[in-house]
Amino acid sequence: MSVVPSSLLPASSVPAFRGRIGRDVRSGHYAVPHRYRLHLAPAGPGCLSIALTHGLLGLDDTLPLTVLPGTPDTPDGGYTALRPLYEASAHLYAGPSAAPLLSDGWTGRIVSTHVPDILRDLALRFRGEGPDLLPEEHRGEIEAIADLCERSINRAAQRAGELGLDGDAAHHDPLGVLFAALGSLERRLTGSPYVLGDRPTAADVQVWVTLVQLDTVHRWHLDAAAMDRVAGHPALWAYAQRLAARPEFARHLDIDAVLRRHSAHCRGHEAAGAGIRIVDWSGASG
Repeated sequence: MSVVPSSLLPASSVPAFRGRIGRDVRSGHYAVPHRYRLHLAPAGPGCLSIALTHGLLGLDDTLPLTVLPGTPDTPDGGYTALRPLYEASAHLYAGPSAAPLLSDGWTGRIVSTHVPDILRDLALRFRGEGPDLLPEEHRGEIEAIADLCERSINRAAQRAGELGLDGDAAHHDPLGVLFAALGSLERRLTGSPYVLGDRPTAADVQVWVTLVQLDTVHRWHLDAAAMDRVAGHPALWAYAQRLAARPEFARHLDIDAVLRRHSAHCRGHEAAGAGIRIVDWSGASG
């Protein structure tokens, strides 16, 4: 499996390690109960997505999970506890010892730190008797929804915050992009319990984590009028509230930790839309 130390990648490249779980012993890394361990800080959206997928698949007895504090304990944004794994995996490793991380207990090294690869390998290689989160017939749609969430919701909301209340809307309209994406999801969820029909898929993991971020983090940078429009998608937010009541979704959601992480990294313009949240996430907080 390919592992690329961060020293060989551009400074902006994330992640540093891209090992994959294969189908059988010939692949080097293959699914074996108790061989691997996930190290996650679920205050971050990538780690929360992995933790949620782990819970939906019922992997507690197959793939152990170590939950790290929401706030890193090293100046470069890493975790002291993960340092030995990074140093064992790349000679003279000088980057942050960050989460998420999938480690191999047989070798004492890192398999992957790449969120999309880890999510895919959990769904395809460790599924067992769990639900099919990546059904073949929906994989194209799942990828498109993941892109919609990242580009048209997360990045658009972040961009709106960076522009501030008086941003150059004539040059770039991130709020228009955001509302179009929310409208698309609203139509999908009107009359449907999940994003792609009657059963949860990886698309629900992506959408739900994105809604958590929008209602708890990005709302701090949107004004009251924008948040009123965000809230005006009843099917979408009813879906978010309903899933928040499920143990698999609620288990690793710590809103206070999410907000602490946001405060540590925030670069946006604080607006007036940070009042009452759309969803009462308190029942989902551990």
